[in-house]
This record gives sequence, C-alpha cells and structure tokens, in this order.
Amino acid sequence: MGKIKCPLLAVDIIIRCDREMEKIVLIKRRNFPFGWALPGGFVEYGESVENTAIREAKEETNLDIEIVRLLGVYSDPHRDPRGHCVSIVFIANSSGKPVGGDDAKESKLFSIFSLPEEMAFDHRNIINDYIKEYIYLK
Repeated sequence: MGKIKCPLLAVDIIIRCDREMEKIVLIKRRNFPFGWALPGGFVEYGESVENTAIREAKEETNLDIEIVRLLGVYSDPHRDPRGHCVSIVFIANSSGKPVGGDDAKESKLFSIFSLPEEMAFDHRNIINDYIKEYIYLK
C-alpha cells in the first residue's frame, strides 16, 4: 500500500490595525506565487493554528496580533498553485505600522474596497467574505 498524501495545513490572517475594520494588512510576496496576499503560512508540526497565525504575523509584518475570531476554512484543492493546502483564516487586531519581513518583500495597509490588482492565491475571495461579514456587522 502506498503512502497517503494529505493536503498541507496553512493559516491566513486578516489583520486590522487600530481596530479599523475597513483597512487590512497585505504583504507583497517575495517568493512564488507572486502578488499581494494576506499574511500567513504553513503550520509547523507540533504547532497550533493559533500560534502559527501569531508567529506568521510577526515574521511577515512585525506586528503583534490579538486573534478576534475565525473567519472560515478554505479548502479548494486549487487555491494554491504550489499544491493542495487547507487554510484556516483568522481575523485579528493589531496596532502600529506593518513592516515587511521573512517571505514578505513589503507590507502595508489597504482599504478592503481598494485592493491591489495582483492578488495571490484565493485571497481576493477570502477578503470578499470578510467584506460580507463587515457589512453585516455595521
């Protein structure tokens, strides 16, 4: 019997700075796939998804975050061109100015209603889901 191949587990984080719900942090990716993306990354063995979100936010934006809640789970097998991965997406609050680091060439705030053209993965769809939640919360 062959080895069972399972999807990788990742996290993505919608980071709101200073509790401003209309502005979120995006990173410009240094590695393939290129484009703007939500901060995030793969869960390391022995690490919780929550701790992964906190670690990745710090590594890619230099921000300390407070996780507010889970937005959802995204599992489309084609969401990542590097291979099948499942992403747990959190909404988090932070304060300060994001600074790119690690896999992020750049990190900055964007209005959820004025996103950059070149988005990586399925992150535009994830942000659209967040917008639906934001409008509902208003």
